[in-house]
Amino acid sequence: MTFEKILPILKNNGKAIREQWDGDEEFILVVKDQKFNNIPITPYMLIKTTSEGYSSFAPTVCDVLADDWKVMD
Repeated sequence: MTFEKILPILKNNGKAIREQWDGDEEFILVVKDQKFNNIPITPYMLIKTTSEGYSSFAPTVCDVLADDWKVMD
């Protein structure tokens, strides 16, 4: 699946991963409707890994152009 097809799923609280990733990556997701000091935070992406927990995620050009994305349960 392409990133263009996976993005709406992520925006609707879905999780996704690239099949090429064979490390400790578990999934990515979009975080929205958050506040800090009662001020809205713009939506952002996180990646869940087995070794480090959650980290910020910004897709690379390779990620955006890849067609090996799949939806996670």
